[in-house]
Amino acid sequence: MTTVEVPHGSRSVVLRVAEVITETADARSLVFEVPSDLRERFAYKPGQFLTLRIPSDRTGSVARCYSLASSPHTDDQPKVTVKRTEGGYGSNWLCDNIRAGHELEVLPPSGVFTPADLDENLLLFAAGSGITPVMSILKSAIARGTGRIVLIYANRDPESVIFAAELRELADKHPQRLTVIHWLEQLQGLPSVASLAALSRPYTEHTAFLCGPKPFMDGVHQALAEIGVPRNRTHAEIFNSLAGDPFADQAPVEISDEEAADAATVEVELDGEVHELKWPRKQTLVDIMLDKGLDVPYSCQEGECGSCACTVLEGKVEMDNSEILDPEDIENGYILGCQAHPLTDRLRIQF
Repeated sequence: MTTVEVPHGSRSVVLRVAEVITETADARSLVFEVPSDLRERFAYKPGQFLTLRIPSDRTGSVARCYSLASSPHTDDQPKVTVKRTEGGYGSNWLCDNIRAGHELEVLPPSGVFTPADLDENLLLFAAGSGITPVMSILKSAIARGTGRIVLIYANRDPESVIFAAELRELADKHPQRLTVIHWLEQLQGLPSVASLAALSRPYTEHTAFLCGPKPFMDGVHQALAEIGVPRNRTHAEIFNSLAGDPFADQAPVEISDEEAADAATVEVELDGEVHELKWPRKQTLVDIMLDKGLDVPYSCQEGECGSCACTVLEGKVEMDNSEILDPEDIENGYILGCQAHPLTDRLRIQF
């Protein structure tokens, strides 16, 4: 049996797998038991993800982010869904090894791929395992919202459609609010920009959420732009493999007298409270906030997951890695706290 004696850092916890569900031939869902004393820490928003620590003979462990396919409004226990990827160590290890009763080390929920308002009309796009966070949003909006929901879901063939029965049941139960459009490569070929635009055109007033392989999301972005959906109503989820160890505790920040003298001053708004901090130029915003004991949202610290996204209200920063942010995001003031360094002497930033 896979057991984990103690967590490897102060942020992570060990959770027991209550159930493993076979979704398709190459996809499994892991349902976690969350003890009552951890319920608050593991409260999550629709579309967020968990980071799992997966054992590795070569490196000791690898960290992987998997979206929560469950809804905080309809499901008693959190559930992540994992699809095998060719050459993907983490997904294959989980699908091959994890059984009910096993334990995994997990970081609390994170991520910003979540609707601000469950009552708005939603246009959801998913391809393959990209359905996982989209399913969480869909179920939550059906349960707690009032808007119209349209899902465009691309897969290779009927056998690879994750959550096929659940989607059919939801569509049958809520015909006035939910429309599910399946696109099967086996029958229709790969979805083109023109076909995605044609499917989306009746729903240009909806807010779009999309998750899937990069070519699919590039096509959706282009299609939505062509039919006039504003960029600020389009939200994409992107996952990359993490190279570092987000489970390790942050080392104390060491600042020389010279760095302290040249530090910027930043006002950070977090959970409605404003904190004034000194921000040395070589340190990231997440580094200095963690050093001051603030509960800043973050996961990978590599600029790959978007958990630490925040908005610059005053001042300027530079970022080591900002590839997951679109140019429009950056233009609108979005930054990644784990990659940001101050360029101006005073800044105001809001999480």
